[in-house]
Amino acid sequence: MERLWGLLQRAQRLSPGPSQTIYKRVEGTQQGPLEEEEEEREEGTELPAHFFPMELRGPEPLGSRPARQNPRLWAAAGRRAAPYLVLTALLIFTGAFLLGYVVFRGSCQACGDDVMVVSEDVNHELGPDSHQGTLYWSDLQAMFLRHLGEGRLEDTIRQTSLRERVAGSAGMAALVRDLRAVLLRQKLDHVWMDTHYVGLQFPDPAHPNALHWVDAAGKHGEQLPLEDPDVYCPYSATGNATGELVYAHYGRPEDLQDLRARGVEPKGRLLLVRLGVINFAQKVASAQDFGAQGVLIYPDPADFSQGPHKLSLSSHRAVYGHVHLGTGDPYTPGFPSFNQTQFPPVQSSGLPIIPAQPISADTASLLLRKLEGPVAPQEWQGHLPVSPYRLGPGPGLHLGVNNHRASTPISNIFGCIEGRSEPDHYVVIGAQRDAWGPGAAKSAVGTAILLELVRTFSSMVSNGFRPRRSLLFISWDGGDFGSVGSMEWLEGYLSVLHLKAVVYVSLDNAVLGDDKFHAKTSPLLISLIENILKQVDSPNRSGQTLFEQVVFNNHSWEAEVIRPLPMDSSAYSFTAFAGVPAVEFSFMEDGPVYPFLHTKDDTYENLHRVLRGRLPAVAQAVAQLAGQLLIRLSHDHLLPLDFGRYGDVVLRHIGSLNEFSGDLKARGLTLQWVYSARGDYIRAAEKLRKEIYSSEESDERLTRMYNVRIMRVEFYFLSQYVSAADSPFRHIFLGRGDHTLGALLDHVRLLRSSGPGALGEEAQVARGLGFQESRFRRQLALLTWTLQGAANALSGDVWNIDNNF
Repeated sequence: MERLWGLLQRAQRLSPGPSQTIYKRVEGTQQGPLEEEEEEREEGTELPAHFFPMELRGPEPLGSRPARQNPRLWAAAGRRAAPYLVLTALLIFTGAFLLGYVVFRGSCQACGDDVMVVSEDVNHELGPDSHQGTLYWSDLQAMFLRHLGEGRLEDTIRQTSLRERVAGSAGMAALVRDLRAVLLRQKLDHVWMDTHYVGLQFPDPAHPNALHWVDAAGKHGEQLPLEDPDVYCPYSATGNATGELVYAHYGRPEDLQDLRARGVEPKGRLLLVRLGVINFAQKVASAQDFGAQGVLIYPDPADFSQGPHKLSLSSHRAVYGHVHLGTGDPYTPGFPSFNQTQFPPVQSSGLPIIPAQPISADTASLLLRKLEGPVAPQEWQGHLPVSPYRLGPGPGLHLGVNNHRASTPISNIFGCIEGRSEPDHYVVIGAQRDAWGPGAAKSAVGTAILLELVRTFSSMVSNGFRPRRSLLFISWDGGDFGSVGSMEWLEGYLSVLHLKAVVYVSLDNAVLGDDKFHAKTSPLLISLIENILKQVDSPNRSGQTLFEQVVFNNHSWEAEVIRPLPMDSSAYSFTAFAGVPAVEFSFMEDGPVYPFLHTKDDTYENLHRVLRGRLPAVAQAVAQLAGQLLIRLSHDHLLPLDFGRYGDVVLRHIGSLNEFSGDLKARGLTLQWVYSARGDYIRAAEKLRKEIYSSEESDERLTRMYNVRIMRVEFYFLSQYVSAADSPFRHIFLGRGDHTLGALLDHVRLLRSSGPGALGEEAQVARGLGFQESRFRRQLALLTWTLQGAANALSGDVWNIDNNF
């Protein structure tokens, strides 16, 4: 600016005065000096080489001959005008640049993620796959797909399914050594293991579980067959249970309410329930809440594929499943099981106090034939050779469960590629390694995909790729006992992970069919999943993307694809316990579920037949989907998490609560606090979005600040007002407990409860007590202040918080 100001002053001094003096070339061949020097020229200053000698004369008299064109005149005029021309050009350039910048920023704000995809700040990424100094999204996508295509997914699935992988077994110890060796051969920055000593429950070979008829005098009669003594329910209460038998459909709370409404009391009896709809632990918890003595769980053919060309579960097969209503080691709740001797002998509140046992369809047929009482509703009828199904009660039964607890070492295996710009932020991907039985679909597919992704990203690193954030690959142990390995790791490092873990991607249960695709996920990832689905080819519809496949029959892709996170997924603990957004992908059959999950028939051959030879293509599609998701999450300059989505989630729940606004108003109560907190969250999200799109993307400090705020949004929804030891799943939308929005809704429904199905799971603690105003006020406060806290945190610094709460 000082130089420009000097030029302006010099131009002012050189500008002609009002005397109308003109310059004229001196006649003659000799170029002499000017006849009259300008007053402004400093003495001794040399003339430039191109300057013509001039003489200074007054104006020509009127009527004299016109002067000839004088080149010296034009040169001098050009010299004097040059500063003005330079200044004008600078002003025009600056104005055009600012106008273009504003227009570009406006377009960025309009198209959002479509513009802000992959950072161009990748100066270190030079290699054979990148002939330029920058890797764009298309470069990374092409590099990833090229290296992924070199893998051997199918062989790895087959070989893994043939190995013994029960947690704590000798076969598992050998597999751990082999997998660690595989990771050490890859181009990873760190490879390590964590070992936990957890309490697992196993059947007692010397005292197998047993089921007997009981006569009127209470004496044991004929023993009923339990075809496979290895099939059991881990974490079942041990001991004996005796009572009359009652059929209770799927064992949901509404089923038991319906049973009671039809005059059949579940209290004091053994319940026969079908597999499906809810998990084993939820079935047993519901039975316990209604006072049942024990639970028998069987697979009904009606819930599986039927037809001459469909594979179905053998009628003599029982299905394995744990019954702990929670995740992790139930004998060290809230604490990591690095060494159990450090902690007092406490148990999880999710452990049942009644015994449970899986039985086969053949055994269930024998039981159903003995039932009397009312005929079961039509929708409760199944496909066993018993017609019709009756509710009972039937003869007395005695169930003996003799499982034993053992302290068992389990090992999680880790591999890491460090990020270059944000190495302390982790994008985590994991897969369960253990399995009860062959576990082809349960864990062999996920393990194979995880290893293939490790190999692929390792090859990309060798060819110049280096992610912005760190990639953390994990093989979990103890998954079949309730995500024990993943939960214990989260408990051990919770204070670190909620600050550093960006997203968790689960590969469990990834391939259970090929007709439908589901994504069980946090709302923060929905928009990114939609974008990635448009990049991945359908494995069974040539020429279509996965997105085109899922919208073929349903134009609302979210209704077709998006599902809530289930408790029996490792992804659930990451979100509901640790506050880290998570996703689990699954290809499913159209109709009944994959029939062999958690059985000894979950083999590579059966999975291959169910998919009609398309197993390699479907597994490859999952690998492509997960890999491209990892690239976006680890490499985008700005984290592609849609933090505004939770405003829509709250709005949907508020719509349900609004149905009861009249009932609450009649009691002098209101939901206005929740409405205000939601409004503050929406405004904070919109304000942050505007800040991001009006900021300079090349500002690393500012980008990191925004990324930290975005990645912690999920954590903001963990209620800070309840104990993690008493209520480990503190998430107000996805968690479990009285602090959740679902519990508040169930409680409010008690205002109108008058029939079966009125109560939800969270309201079971209040059964028979009716609506309680004090409890409602506490629930409302817990929910409101957690939501308000999320809004405040999203606003950034305390001086930026602007709400009217």
